[in-house]
Amino acid sequence: MAKPGSRNLITDVPGLRVGQAEDARVRSGVTVILPDAFAVAAVAVAGGGPGTRETDVLAGGRLVGGADAICLAGGSAFGLAAADGVMAGLKAAGRGFALVPRPGVPPTPIVPAAILYDLANGGDKDWGETAPYAALGRKAFDAAGETFRLGRAGAGLGARAGQAPGGTGSASIVASDGLTVGALAAVNSFGAVRIPGSEAFWAWSYEIGGEFGGARPDVTMTFDAEDWGTAKSNPAPRENTTIACIATDAALTRDEAERVAQMALAGMARAIRPVFAPTDGDVVFVISTACRVMDGPRPMLLARIGELAASTLARSIARGVYEAERQGNFA
Repeated sequence: MAKPGSRNLITDVPGLRVGQAEDARVRSGVTVILPDAFAVAAVAVAGGGPGTRETDVLAGGRLVGGADAICLAGGSAFGLAAADGVMAGLKAAGRGFALVPRPGVPPTPIVPAAILYDLANGGDKDWGETAPYAALGRKAFDAAGETFRLGRAGAGLGARAGQAPGGTGSASIVASDGLTVGALAAVNSFGAVRIPGSEAFWAWSYEIGGEFGGARPDVTMTFDAEDWGTAKSNPAPRENTTIACIATDAALTRDEAERVAQMALAGMARAIRPVFAPTDGDVVFVISTACRVMDGPRPMLLARIGELAASTLARSIARGVYEAERQGNFA
C-alpha cells in the first residue's frame, strides 16, 4: 500500500534538497528545489496570468530539456530575480549546461522560475533600487537540505489562499514498489481551498493520517455552483497564483515529464475552486532525479506517476494553508 515518505516532504524523493529564505520586513520569500545533479524537467502553465522565467528551455525540441534547479518566489515580476541568486550559487559549485566545455568558460546554470503576487500584503516594499530577491535566492540555495518549514515560509511567506492565509506546502507518496513522488506548492490562489460552509478542505478525500487537520464535510450538503466560498471576491491581474513542483525518482524523458506535469494540474483542480482563472498564474514544474529505472509499459507507468502527482499536489496545497493558518496572520 502506498504511504507518505518518512518526512512527508518532496525531499523524500532521493537526490533532492529544498532551501528557503524569507525577508520578514518585506513579507516575501523564495523556495529553491535543488536536485543533486542536472535533472530532466518539464512545465505546464495553466493560469491566465503567469510570471515565469526560462520555461521555454523545457519545451519539446529545445536544446537543454532539463534544469539545475527550480526557483519559486514571491514578489511578482521582481521575484524572478531570485533565480539570479540561485544561478550564482550553482556557478560557484561548478554546475550548469555547456554544449562544449572549454577552459575559462563557465557552464550556464539552468534555473526555471515562477512567481506569485504578494506586493499588496502589507509588507514594506520600499526596498530602493535593488529588490531583495537575488540575495534571497542565494540564501535559499545555501540553505538547501532535506527538511524545511511549511506554512508561512519560503515563497509562501506572504501568500493568501482566497480569504485564508496562504503558504508553502509539501507532501510525498511512496508506492509499494518503492516509486516515490513528492510535491511542493506555494499557495496564493484566488480560489478557496475549503468547501463552502465547512472546515473541510476540497482535497479532504486525499488526506493521509490527518496531515491537514482531518476535517470532513457533511455528506448531505448540496452545493451552489456559483458559491465559491472564501475565494477572493475582486481579483486583480497577476495577484493570484499557485506555483508548484513535482519530483519523482523514476527516470523519465522530457516528453514523459511533460505528460506528468499536465496530469499533475488536476491536483490544483482537486484542491482549489475556482482554479486556472484569467487572473491566476498557476504553474507546475516536474523534475526527475532518475534514481530509479522502472520496467513495464511506459503509458501505464506515466498514468501511475501522473495520478500520484495530482493527489500528492492536492495534499500539498491543503497542507500549506493548514500550516499557515496554525501559525496565524501577520501582526
